[in-house]
Amino acid sequence: NKPLTLSIDLRFQHVMHEELARAILLHQPVGAVGIILDIASGGLRAIVSLPDFNPNESGSVDQDVLFNRATLGTYEMGSTFKVFTTAMALDTGVATLQDGFDVSEPLRLARHVIRDFHGEARWLSVPEIFIHSSNIGAAKMALAVGGDIQRGFLARLGLLDRSQIELPEIAAPRYPKQWKDINTATIGFGHGIAVSPVQLCAGIASLINGGFWRSPTLLVENEKLNPAERVVSRVTSRAMRQLLRLAVTHGTGQNAEVAGYRVGGKTGTAEKVGPKGYDRSRVLSSFVGVFPISAPRYLVFVMLDEPKGAPATHGYVTGGWTAAPVVGRVIARI
Repeated sequence: NKPLTLSIDLRFQHVMHEELARAILLHQPVGAVGIILDIASGGLRAIVSLPDFNPNESGSVDQDVLFNRATLGTYEMGSTFKVFTTAMALDTGVATLQDGFDVSEPLRLARHVIRDFHGEARWLSVPEIFIHSSNIGAAKMALAVGGDIQRGFLARLGLLDRSQIELPEIAAPRYPKQWKDINTATIGFGHGIAVSPVQLCAGIASLINGGFWRSPTLLVENEKLNPAERVVSRVTSRAMRQLLRLAVTHGTGQNAEVAGYRVGGKTGTAEKVGPKGYDRSRVLSSFVGVFPISAPRYLVFVMLDEPKGAPATHGYVTGGWTAAPVVGRVIARI
């Protein structure tokens, strides 16, 4: 009968809920997720899934409102997965920050063609691939590492098993049984694998906290007991912090910048699967931010499911235009 103390910070939870609700009014998504994670301990300081409900009236609400998108939903996350691909390439020695890949032409694998959203059509260094969020570059990095190593790397980050968070609503990730070259390539930029938002956050946190993976937790007691498993070297972790900062100062995450906080982060925009394949009109937009980037304390993640364009975003629905500003406002307030 020992009392349990939740890791949730009520002020953080309120700020995240308020800013997500504001984003829903602006972009009219079908749903949204917001997470704040303590990078050192794995403790969840905020976890919001919208739309939500009054728990005193749970018997009279729609089933969709009861669905916890943060832990029970699994999604193809898109370009936020490039954080994993880049860290994997650096840590295995397949690439360095001085290396690069030719992205001047679409990448053809069997019947599949991989293109860039905003193609640079030239040779890109590893930092440029990250900053410009090149699908072709990420796919080539993943193929250079190889499918077996990629699968093992993602497994060590907890992305191929159910999360161990203390909730009953936990989804199993979805990924191919046969891990072929095309799977290796598309998983390199976040398609062909679906994970929950809380899994994504824990995985990225492990790459920037010095290289240690910890299971995300809702209990303060478990934060103290949370075992740490090294997944990348300190050198790789430091390089990833540098790249995340560059993505905010020079790349697709500029709308998350907050004066005085030195934010790092990565955008994600993934087309959703429809009856006839990927549907360009329906996207999952997200941004994962970390601060302060020199010694990260918190990870802040926002995901909007099928956002609509707005005058404030010039009609754009990408993660850099829709989710990144929400993360910036949350960071400024907490």
